[in-house]
This record gives sequence, C-alpha cells and structure tokens, in this order.
Amino acid sequence: MTLQKRIWDLIVLAIFVFAAAFATAPWFAFRALKAAAQYEDVQAIGQLVDFPAVRRSLTGQLVANAPAAQPENPSIWRDPLSVFKKAIEPITPPEPKVDRYLTVAGVSALTRGYAPGKAPPASAQDDTVLGKLNHAVKGPYPGIAYWDPNRVRISIRRPDDSGKTTIFTFERKALFTWKLVHIRLPGDERQG
Repeated sequence: MTLQKRIWDLIVLAIFVFAAAFATAPWFAFRALKAAAQYEDVQAIGQLVDFPAVRRSLTGQLVANAPAAQPENPSIWRDPLSVFKKAIEPITPPEPKVDRYLTVAGVSALTRGYAPGKAPPASAQDDTVLGKLNHAVKGPYPGIAYWDPNRVRISIRRPDDSGKTTIFTFERKALFTWKLVHIRLPGDERQG
C-alpha cells in the first residue's frame, strides 16, 4: 500500500468521523442536559438551555392569555368605551405556571419523560449493576423526531403513558454546540 493511498484512507475516515460527530451532537447535547439535571449542575444547564426562548415557548403553551392568543387592542376611533375600560381595569400578571418547568427538578423530570412534580425520585432507583441494567433496558428512549443541520427535535415518551410525548428542540449555535430553545408539551398539558 502506498503512502498516497494511506493518506487518502485517513482523509475519508476523518470525513466519516466528522459527519458522525456532527449528526450525533444534538443527541449528546440532550444526554448532557439529562445528566446535568440529574446531578443538579446548574452551570451546565445554563450553558445547554436558552432560558428566555424556552420560557417564551412554554408561556405560549401554558397561559391561555398568551400574547399570541390575545385579540387586538381596541381602537379609540372604533370603540372608545372599550379603550377607557381597558385603561382603568387592573393589570394582573399571569400565574407563573412556567416556573415549575424551568427548575432543575422540572427539567430533570421532563428529560426522564415525566411531568414536573410527577416523576419518581432518582434516588428510588436501584443502584446495583442489575438495577441499572434493568432501568436502561426499560427506557424511555429519546428519539429523533426531526433532524436538520441547524435544528433537531428530540422526542421522549412518558413511561406511564406512551401516547404522551414531550419534544425538545435544539438549535445549533456553533459547529458542535447545541442549545435547547423550545419544549413542546403533550396536548393535555397545553392550554394556549
């Protein structure tokens, strides 16, 4: 085998390794998010999640009066009484339903396939080798719902009800850097 053939083989191998690493990077980002939430690593979660974008996406799903669902404000030229009524009515902020999803425990529960507050504690799992193997075989397994070079949706089914699926949308920020930008909840949890 000549030196030129070996160099060509190394170049082809490097291209395949790069393509495999590029294609699987979002899955590794999801696994890193799951591990960071399990071990309560707040700094790692902060690097993996775009909190303003995720908060906007969850607010639109959980709050019935989200800005996208509100009707247009009344015009003083078309309906002057409604304008004055809206001006004097008290402004009440919406109930912070989103906060329980954006805590470390909430993110951990979502990445494990549960709703926040309904996940069994992680310490209740069997720490023996056989227990860990049983837990790994049982699932739930994350699946790729959509893959694009700049955006990937990873779905995870609920262990107690396989009809409910939570979808995590990751967006590419750099060549191998992916951030969580959207969480789509199952239909029965959404209100907006």
